[in-house]
This record gives sequence, C-alpha cells and structure tokens, in this order.
Amino acid sequence: MSTSEVLPQGAGYGVVIGIGLFFSAFMVGLTAVQARYTGVSPSDSEEFTSASRSVKPGLIASGIVSAWTWAATLLQSSAIAYRYGISGPWWYAAGATVQVLLFAQLAAKLKLNAPYAHTWLEIIAARWGTTAHLVFMVFGLATNLIVSSMLVLGGSATVTSLTGMSTIAACFLIPLVVAIYVVVGGMRSTLLCDYTHTTVLFAIIFTFVFTVYATSGSIGSISRMHYLLGEVSQIAPVAGNAGGSYLTLRSKNGLIFGVINLIGNFATVFQDQAYWQRAIASRPSTTVKAYLIGGLAWFAIPFAFSTTLGLAAVAFSAVPTANSTSQDPLSSGFIPMLAPLSESAISEGLPASLAAATLLGKSGAAALLVVLFLAVTSATSAELIAVSSILTYDIYVRYINPKATERQILRMSHAGVLIFALVMGLAGVIFYYIGVSMGWLYTFMGVILGSAVCPIALCITWKKANKVGCIVGSLVGFAAGVIAWLVTTSALNQKMINVTTSGGNYEMLSGNLASIGVGAIISTVASLIWPDDYDFASTRAINSHGAAATSQNANDEVEESGDEKKVPDVSVSSVTDEAPIDPELDPVSLNNAFKFAARASVVLTLVLLILIPLPLFGAQTIYGVTGFSVWVIVGIIWTFVSAFAVVLYPLWESRAALGLISRGVIKDIFSPGSGKFVAPSSMNEPGE
Repeated sequence: MSTSEVLPQGAGYGVVIGIGLFFSAFMVGLTAVQARYTGVSPSDSEEFTSASRSVKPGLIASGIVSAWTWAATLLQSSAIAYRYGISGPWWYAAGATVQVLLFAQLAAKLKLNAPYAHTWLEIIAARWGTTAHLVFMVFGLATNLIVSSMLVLGGSATVTSLTGMSTIAACFLIPLVVAIYVVVGGMRSTLLCDYTHTTVLFAIIFTFVFTVYATSGSIGSISRMHYLLGEVSQIAPVAGNAGGSYLTLRSKNGLIFGVINLIGNFATVFQDQAYWQRAIASRPSTTVKAYLIGGLAWFAIPFAFSTTLGLAAVAFSAVPTANSTSQDPLSSGFIPMLAPLSESAISEGLPASLAAATLLGKSGAAALLVVLFLAVTSATSAELIAVSSILTYDIYVRYINPKATERQILRMSHAGVLIFALVMGLAGVIFYYIGVSMGWLYTFMGVILGSAVCPIALCITWKKANKVGCIVGSLVGFAAGVIAWLVTTSALNQKMINVTTSGGNYEMLSGNLASIGVGAIISTVASLIWPDDYDFASTRAINSHGAAATSQNANDEVEESGDEKKVPDVSVSSVTDEAPIDPELDPVSLNNAFKFAARASVVLTLVLLILIPLPLFGAQTIYGVTGFSVWVIVGIIWTFVSAFAVVLYPLWESRAALGLISRGVIKDIFSPGSGKFVAPSSMNEPGE
C-alpha cells in the first residue's frame, strides 16, 4: 500500500493549518474567559512565562505528558517495536520515563534553592557567573534545537507520507501555526491547550488498541497477533533476538537501544527549559507529585501505542492480501498486506503510519495524522515558550537591557516565540535536505548533549559542585563523545563516515556513553577534590523582590476553599521589596519533598530498568499466548490508569475554578456584565 495515496494532499494542509488555527482561536477564547471570570491574564510577563507559579499537579502532569509526547514518542517507539519486537516498547518507554521521575528531585531543589527563577540558566549564572552561563546556554539551546528538529522532521515525514503534502511547507507551517496560540495564551493557557491535546491523544490510542486487539478482521485478538508474530519470526528472524523471535525480551539490539535511549533522554530532559518551565509554573507544595504522576502516566503512551501499531506493522507482513495465491506465509505465492519496510522508511518512523492506513484505511490514516499533529504541536508549544524564556531572561534582560520594563519583557517574550518558530522550520528543512532523519537525530542527541547532564544536576542540587570542574567536564565530555562516535564509525565501516554508517547501534552507543560518562566523572571528581561550600543564597535571591507576591496570587482563586474573591490583582510593578514570602516555600517541607522524590524516583528507576527487564532478558523466554496476553493487558490497564491521572484528575482538582467560571457565565447570561471578575480593593472589609 502506498501511503501517499491514502489521503489527498488537501487533507495534510487542512490538518496542519486548520487544526492549528482552531487551537489558536480556542486559545484566544480561553484567554478571554480566564481574564473575564478569574482575573488571570497573560498580559503580565510573570503570568505569560510561568503561570505565576501556581498551577496544580494534575495540570502540570498533563503538561509534562504533552511536552514529552514528541513525534518520536509515537513514531520512533513503533519503529523500534517493528525492529526488535516486544522488547522495543519497553526499552523505549522505560528509557525515557526515568528521566522525568528523577527530574522530580531537581524540581524539588529548584523550589528550595531558586524559587523565583525563570530559567535554569539563571541559576547557573547566579552561582557560577558569565562564563558558565554562556557555556551551558549553548548546551541548552542546542538541546531545544535538536528536540524541535526531531518534532518537525517526524511530523513532516508522516504528513508527507500520508497525504503527499510538501515536506518543506510542513516544516515551516507546523511551528508557525503553533506560535500563534503560544503568543496569545502564554504558559497557563498553553498548559490548558496541552490538556486537550492529551485527552484526544488517549482517545485515539484507545481506538487503535481496541481495533487491533478486538475488532480488526486481519488481527482482531491477542492470540491472533501472537500467531502472526510467530509466523513473521520464521519468515524473517530478528537478528540478536532469542530464537529470532519478536516475542521475547531477550533482544541484544533492543538492550543496546535502551542504553542509547536512556542516555540521550537524560540530556533532553535535564537541559530542556520546557521541563524546568513546568517545575517553575507548578505550586511548590505539589511539584514532586506532578512529576512522578506525569512520568508514570507518560510511560503508557509509547508502550501501548508501539505494542499496538508497531507490532501490527510486523503482523501485517504475515496477513495475505485478497489477491494472494496462497494463505501460507512461507509459500512463494504469498503477497502480504504490508511489504517489509526499508531501513530509511523505518528510520523516518513510517511503520506506525503504514499500519494505521492498512488497518483502517483513510480513517486510520486520518486518525494517526490528527494524533501525530497534536503530539507535535503540544511539544512544539513547550519548546517555543521555553526558548522564548531563555531569549528573554538569559540574553535580552541579562546582556542587552538589564533595566527592561514589564512591557519590554513581554514584547521580547512574544518576539522570542516567533523567532524560534522560524528557526525550527529552517532547521527541519536543513536536516531534511542533508538526509538526516528523526530516528538518526534521536540516537545522536546524547553524543553532543550528554556531557552537560551531570554538571547541571550538580549545580542545582550539590553545594560542593566545583565550577571549573563542571565546565571542563561538559566540554571535555562533549569532545570525548564526538571522538568516540567518529572513531567507532570509522573502525566498524572501513573508515567510511557518513549519515548511514554513523547511525549504527554500536557507533551511537560508544558516543553516548563517552559523552555522559566523561562529563560525569570529571565534574564529580573535581568537586570531590576541590569542593565548593555554596549556601545557595544568591540563587534564592533571583527575582525574589519582583516575584514573591505574584507567585502567591494569580490562581489562588481556584483553591478548594472556594473563596474566590480573596485574590488581589497584582502586577510585577506593584510589588514592593517587602512582598510576603510564599508559605509553601517552607525549607523543611521542601527538603522533605526532595527526600521523598529521591526515594520514589530511584526505586521506580530500579524497577523499570533493572528489576523487571533484566531478569526477563536473561531468561531468554519466547512468550506463548498467555505470556504475551499478560504483556498486552498490563499495557492496556496502565493506559487506562494514566488517562485517569492526566485527563480526569485535573478536572477534579480544578472544580473550584470551573465553578467560578460557570457562575460568571450564568450571571452574564441573565444580567449581562454582572459576571465579570472584580478584584477586591485593599479597603474591603474582612470577609467580604
């Protein structure tokens, strides 16, 4: 089946432009509703970039799931399942979940050591000065650029394969239409828009899951899927898998990918402002909870999606078409529903789109196109506002206009979104023309980014972290990663180095390990030999006078107490040096939150990376119908629980805010103008 014939070209433009403009209109309406009925408006820079640091855990968790669901989450995970069988979904999901879980520790330390910072780079600058700030800014912006390029490449490749839409047009249109609603809505509205993306994402994932495992005429049951995977294992055994089977966790290449995946994603979480942005936006008392919920909920998305469409793409190569002269897959007259894919098609992430189109025809292709576009746009919105914050606070305010006014800061924030949207499109086009795919970038990112992971974590959490050691560790680790990658590529490919030869498992593994390992060793050893004794006073002072009151206010009207009228309308300019300290920033409570985050994240990491997969890897078991059924059913149950956590729970915790808006709307219906939120003046009587 040629996917370019599944949907007309106009469908591609319709989805990219139409859905993008829909969400832009939705954001305008949402922003207007917020401003009218809650008093919260992104016209304030603090609200625009950090949602006044008052967002509750369910919405933060939903935003984390949305920001971490890239094109690669759906496409690359399915490609890995297509390559390695059932081990692929586990290694993809586990290898990219533990970083979010471990980031809960950094989020707790952020609230303790720099509660009013706008970016993680502000903390670097306050502690270590300009040189360190510039060095780590390069790593940070490189992270955002690579992540954004993967989003654009994966999204445009699939849109093109399903509709024939111009790849160049898709590369530019995807970030530009997202930029419109990010500029309009700011951080809080972006999180709410992410929530709608996540809701639709789960709905479509469930559609594919139940179609493949319950209603499809070609597959239709877990036992049928098991049979078909067994047949394909005989036709085309998987190199490095026990018995060449798709139905085993004993996959040498799957394990290698798991290590590469683990290292690369540490870089894209710990150095990506998008995840720090959500920690900054969250309420201090619930930051850890939000990241633990978000990480565990996200696991289900790549695991369930790739166990469904990735394996379905494999199974369809054992299902004969109507014009096949034989029902026997081993017969020479066999014509499969889906022919084996080339390496380039797999690297572009096409198994999922081909499986969806084969499974449900135009409706399947359309559903995948929509879910992919939502995944790409939600992650893109996170990257746009993240880079905008860096451009605004770490370049414009720090180096160009330190005395910038509130209006100038907000204008720069808007400009930053539009600037990076254009950069994203340009980067996608460049990578497309030089032949770099989403899959190649995904495995390569740890080579050049991994060296800064440990130094950044040490800066935020450890008072003994040595400035020179961490800077040197980052730079030497970067060089070591690139050298190891190139040397291994040359040694294993007769000294031929190009995009194709450099993308192998061992080539990428050596570069990833060298980068993160050398960076971690140098920064840690240097800090132990020449320890600092830092008290974090300068990082706690970041923006403390300008944000202390604001962080307490903007959305306290949604407290469960239901007393919505106690929220003053505070702007940054009205905050004095005597602004009250947020009671949620109690050091004892935040230290306890950090300890809980450390225990919980480490235990969960051990479970996901060691206790479950390694014994199953060592057992060399090829699973029968019962074992495979347990594997699939656990994934489906996990997906239902995740949907509850990030779709239903945010509604429950926001019931007071929803009630406030509902009452305002009703008042306006019966008495136009009476429902508008009015902030009480300081002269109001107590209890008013």
